[in-house]
Amino acid sequence: MPATVHLRELTTDDLDAAWELSRFAFGGNPERPASTSVVVPGMTRHGAFDDAGRLVGKAVDLHHDQWWSGRAVPAADVAGVAVAPEARGRGVARALLTALLAGAHERGAAVSALYPTIAAPYRSCGWEAAGVLRTVNLATAALPRHRPATHLSVRAGTPADLAAVAGLYERVTRHRNGMLTRQGKLFDHFNATGELPGDGVTLVEADGDLVGYATWQRGRGYGADSVLTVDEALAVTADAARELVGVLGSWASVAPTLRLCPLDGDAVSAHLPLEAARDHERDLWMHRPVDVARAVSARGWPAHVRGAVDFHLTDPLADWNTGAWRLAVADGAAELTRIDAEADLRLDVRGFALLYAGAAHARSVAQAGLLHHPGGVDPAALDLLGAGGPAQLLDYF
Repeated sequence: MPATVHLRELTTDDLDAAWELSRFAFGGNPERPASTSVVVPGMTRHGAFDDAGRLVGKAVDLHHDQWWSGRAVPAADVAGVAVAPEARGRGVARALLTALLAGAHERGAAVSALYPTIAAPYRSCGWEAAGVLRTVNLATAALPRHRPATHLSVRAGTPADLAAVAGLYERVTRHRNGMLTRQGKLFDHFNATGELPGDGVTLVEADGDLVGYATWQRGRGYGADSVLTVDEALAVTADAARELVGVLGSWASVAPTLRLCPLDGDAVSAHLPLEAARDHERDLWMHRPVDVARAVSARGWPAHVRGAVDFHLTDPLADWNTGAWRLAVADGAAELTRIDAEADLRLDVRGFALLYAGAAHARSVAQAGLLHHPGGVDPAALDLLGAGGPAQLLDYF
């Protein structure tokens, strides 16, 4: 392959080649989804071409928003990164990710997340491991069963309930960090059919108001290897969570295994026998800022946190982030402003990602070599950047 590649956004004429590249890279089903053949709003597909015009690499910028402590932060979540085998090891992926970050910055994105097949190439581009999406198996019979609550009603959901389900999802996730808002053109496109997700939706209501739901896929058979896959189970009250877990437990006679992704510290997880859970899958996800100033100002911050810290940031792929900054947090908001003075704390963009996502404390970031400081200077001042607590994802992309 020539030493240079040509980068541009993919057009509809490139989508056949992009599909083939993805299929070979990820071993996908030969049956092609309709969304891979058309332009999808809220998605930018980047391509790398050799001198002969052959597509040798691609990466997709998903125009998501993420909840960060009550505020929606524009994101450039990354998916579908693939490089042709003949072009690997020649900087194609780095060139694609550099172009993706520049385009995302131009359109106003602030943060980015991705699920890597291998972490090292993304680390070299500024992303860092920030969490794990866990899918666990539980013995369905181990779920606690209770007498149905008289003040709650349980029923099957219909397409008419989808708006209420989306509203309850927001009530559960809005105050958290990192969770997708599931709003915007991209989600509108894929939800346009108005169909229920999976095989069914179970709703728990109190006086006609939705207080809990579970979306599930029945799977096949009813023997010892039968699995009920719960795509999501969320509730906003303890009673609703208890009722929902009881309904899921009622599948024990025909689906001995329950498979789900628990959300740390939520109402439903508090009623699950997670001590008996066994990991089915663990999907590492990584985070990085697209624009550090936007990432700080766009998110919510704990109202009780107040302070300021100066630091120098290095970001090899996004030079608009590199330089000396002052972080000031007060009254539930924060601002990052450039300063002329030198700063004792020198932070790598990967360290910024860890702190912002609440995945590590500053002393640990320093021990990892992603934060440097003179002797006698306490790096813990940068813990201010992670004051919002740990981030989590429930969506795989």
